[in-house]
Amino acid sequence: MKFFLLFTGFLFSLSVNAQRTVQGQVLHQLTAEPVAGATIMAGSSAAVLSDQQGKFSLLTAADSIQVTAIGYEKKTVVLDQRDHLMILLQPSQKEMDAVVVSGTLRAVKKTESPVPVEVYTTHFFKKNPAPSIFESLQNVNGVRPQLNCSVCNTGDIHINGLEGPYTMITIDGMPIVSSLASVYGLFGIPSQLIDRVEIVKGPASGLYGAEAIGGLINIITKSPEKAPAFTGNFMTTSWLEHNVDLGVKFRLGKKVSSLLGINYFNYQHPLDKNNDQFTDVTLQHRISLFNKISFNRKQNRTASIAARYFYENRWGGDMRWNHSFRGSDSLYGESILTSRWEIIGQYQLPVNEPLFFSFSATGHQQDSYYGTTPYMAKQRVAFGQLLWDKAAGTSHQLLTGLAVRHNYYDDNSTATIDTLRLINQPEKYTIPGLFVQDEWKLHPKHLLLLGLRYDHHPIHKSILTPRLAWKWSLKDGQTLRVNAGTGFRVVSLFTEEHAALTGARSVEVKESLNPERSFNINLNYTRYHRWKNTSVNIDAAAWYSRFSNQIIADYDTDPNKIIYDNLHGFSSSKGLTLNIELNKGNRFKSLMGVTLQDVSKTEKGHDGRRVKQTPMLTEKWSGTWAITYVFPGAGITIDYTGNIYGPMRLPLISPLDPRPATSPVWSIQNIQISKFLSARTEIFTGVKNLLNWTPARNTPFLIARSHDPFDKKVEYESNGQVKSTAENPYALTFDPAYMYAPNQGIRVFAGIRCTLKK
Repeated sequence: MKFFLLFTGFLFSLSVNAQRTVQGQVLHQLTAEPVAGATIMAGSSAAVLSDQQGKFSLLTAADSIQVTAIGYEKKTVVLDQRDHLMILLQPSQKEMDAVVVSGTLRAVKKTESPVPVEVYTTHFFKKNPAPSIFESLQNVNGVRPQLNCSVCNTGDIHINGLEGPYTMITIDGMPIVSSLASVYGLFGIPSQLIDRVEIVKGPASGLYGAEAIGGLINIITKSPEKAPAFTGNFMTTSWLEHNVDLGVKFRLGKKVSSLLGINYFNYQHPLDKNNDQFTDVTLQHRISLFNKISFNRKQNRTASIAARYFYENRWGGDMRWNHSFRGSDSLYGESILTSRWEIIGQYQLPVNEPLFFSFSATGHQQDSYYGTTPYMAKQRVAFGQLLWDKAAGTSHQLLTGLAVRHNYYDDNSTATIDTLRLINQPEKYTIPGLFVQDEWKLHPKHLLLLGLRYDHHPIHKSILTPRLAWKWSLKDGQTLRVNAGTGFRVVSLFTEEHAALTGARSVEVKESLNPERSFNINLNYTRYHRWKNTSVNIDAAAWYSRFSNQIIADYDTDPNKIIYDNLHGFSSSKGLTLNIELNKGNRFKSLMGVTLQDVSKTEKGHDGRRVKQTPMLTEKWSGTWAITYVFPGAGITIDYTGNIYGPMRLPLISPLDPRPATSPVWSIQNIQISKFLSARTEIFTGVKNLLNWTPARNTPFLIARSHDPFDKKVEYESNGQVKSTAENPYALTFDPAYMYAPNQGIRVFAGIRCTLKK
């Protein structure tokens, strides 16, 4: 017995001597910020948590440890003779715990949502810093910011080849960005307040009503409680563009938190590098103020309200133009003054049932001149929605909602004129809606969503939009989703078609226009695989959308007119999209995407045969990429981002127009180098448009007759057609609509980012 005790004591002393104290610090591999609350384990028994500075101390005899933290990839570290370890954790690329709301109006994990939702965080947008979300979206596969005018640089967002009016833009789920503001709504949102951007491709009218006929972009702002005390982003470029983005958190008492965001952008340096005597890039001066307040209520009930004010003064045109020429025919300029306010709120009712009331209101005023053509417009939109989120047993999750939207719109164009009495008649209508949705868990691996929405329009009467989604969780990290549904859209022509306002073409509406309808089916497949220190995430989708009553602007029948009519036939959008995310170790990360699409309209020609045509400014294929390489020891990150687009049909003015009828393959590529000075400060610099590519490289001119913007020297035939003369050999009139890519060439940028946690 004594021998046994001595032997046991000897073994115990050996084990104690074999143990060692392992000390270290856990950091975010990209930002070098401490990771608090990380779990450090050695075997199955010994485990400690990292403190607020990410530091830990662990007594162990093991030869390796495992480090885990929520939102990060698990990491195994082999122990050596180092006294202090610096462990860099890679953010989870699978985003297993990412919470999304856009697909079902319920907060669910992305992997559990029956509707595929793409999520892009601020880390993604930092790879190619831009002064607006509009520009930042250029690196999202299947999404293309489209500039529609080479003079004033207004634009919209194309999703899967569909034009901007088919995409609903929301802030925190509220339809703030109305049709009049669709051009400007993505400018001036302070990036320091953005938590993430969620994108749903395909009709979302079953939940969101009109305007969500082709897709949804939902900008989710940060929670004041969780936001840093201060964030700042200062950036400038060699073109003398200056952008300031600030976010400040403060408390208004013990139960009220506030987050203030300020965005200021200034560009006042006109350049004409394509030598057409017109500005290459619109001069802009804008400021946006955003304040979000949240209230700490009993039982953690939700209550928040946010407000934004946006002002912008932009102009483009003749290099000699200034505001004294505004509205005159001496020098051509397009001057746009925009002023708008927005209010968003959410309140959970103080009852036992989960009832949520959300509301938004916006007022938009626009004072514009396109040459001598004035465009003065006002729009006010009010929206309210009551949601009841209720579990029905263990298999059903019901969501029922009541919604109402009121719209007021007035301008000085023919859009709001009573043509019989020749008096101004602003557009006013209220659309009430009711929707119900059931998420039915058929099986642990099968989830079925059934939804139906009813809206009542004062003119178009009852509109039903059903919806169906099915998610099948396969083995080995694979998921298959099928979504189908319908959408509808009530059209306001003059708020969506900038070319109707330039004065370059007259507008003709052939008949009373009916609301557009669509049907869409989408098949989505995702797979995540990880081995050792490498992970691959695959997201593939195929879609088909068919539109009836579609309203397409006809530029071809008469080069001096824009003719609007309901399509006597159908149009469709179909295609394939693929995203592949590859990450290796703590250094290399890449996201590459490709989209193949066929967008067309089909209608009967004069001979009775069906004619298929591709719409203007619609590419058949595109690709995007974002490649990151990290040098952890030096705190340096290199980002290489870019996009590439296939040919698209372009609007010509006459049969003699010498400009190409089809765009070439073109690509915008960028590089950025970031240096983390500390957990609070990061500096960055880089080059945008590395290839110095602009549309002027492939065409004799972009703006038709920029030397005669008021058509004073244009001669016409007796039938009204433009005459070919020695002064005007191509029979053209002034037109700035030949625009498919940015005119801005290569430029250097630099900036600094600051973050204070407390």
